[in-house]
Amino acid sequence: MRCVLTAALVAGCWLSLSTLRAETETTPNSLPSERGTVRFEPCGDQKEVPERYRLQAATFSWEMKPKTKLPGCDVEISHLTFPSPFKSPVPENNTVHAEYYRPNGKGLFPAVIVLDITGGDQSVSRIISTHLAQNGIAGLFVQMAYYGPRRPPGSKLKLLTMNYEHTMTAIQQTVLDLRWATAWMASRPELDSKRLGILGTSLGSFMASLTAEMEPRLKRVVILLGGGGLVDAYYDDPRAKPYRRIWEALGGTKEMIQKRIAPADPLTCAANLKDRKVLIIAGKRDEIVPPRMAEAMWKATGQQKIVWFDCTHYGAALYIVSGLRHIVQHLATE
Repeated sequence: MRCVLTAALVAGCWLSLSTLRAETETTPNSLPSERGTVRFEPCGDQKEVPERYRLQAATFSWEMKPKTKLPGCDVEISHLTFPSPFKSPVPENNTVHAEYYRPNGKGLFPAVIVLDITGGDQSVSRIISTHLAQNGIAGLFVQMAYYGPRRPPGSKLKLLTMNYEHTMTAIQQTVLDLRWATAWMASRPELDSKRLGILGTSLGSFMASLTAEMEPRLKRVVILLGGGGLVDAYYDDPRAKPYRRIWEALGGTKEMIQKRIAPADPLTCAANLKDRKVLIIAGKRDEIVPPRMAEAMWKATGQQKIVWFDCTHYGAALYIVSGLRHIVQHLATE
């Protein structure tokens, strides 16, 4: 009965969001278009930040245009763009796109960057961002490298590919983009620069963890269906056997691949998060991100709060109502 009720609530959330989209295409917006500049200044000497994720002081321009106003829930959504601090060979990918979910009122609001799942249609992040804004938490849903409008029209190019160099540089670019996005949030007069955070689901959780490790301004971290220890989790998995056999036939070892992947593994610099407030939500039967990855991240970040749901990776959707309650509490508290 509980599962049926939860499923109904999930379906209701999705249906509600779809209806809101349809109803707000011509809804007038009260927010004006804006343009401005932001000065990014790295915190400290960045000695705890690997060189690939460091940024020098810089000023960048941004533009924000009203998109929709959600009726009945006092949330206004704007489309934000700014240049990426990292130049990839794909022009479309070098403009960062984001949706800003602004709560009703003057603020000061806590704010959180929201990152999407691997192959989603962006609905998950929009549902989360809308719910946060309804609860007085501003959401900035940022498109990762090669996602959404950052992918060339007609292209199948993605952040994660079998091309090692492409994937590693796309991860690097996404982290640098999000560091600038953090500076933008800190500059907003309606946002509380002392209560900034980041949240990601599945792939987005790995990117969120990495970014928070490199950006000290992100004080709150929410890891949904993620973790750390990529090679330990997957190298001996039966599903990896064909690739492992090829790798080892070419002289590769587990240690070699651990070293290559380390810059993209949140576990590598997880100790940087011990002085932040971290919430991990994981599935006890997760077949995509094994539970031991969430546990490894929990231990490495100081054994803070971890919530276990009795579900698989995709079955976590049935727990969205409970999950959102934990997330709001984590982000809203002083």
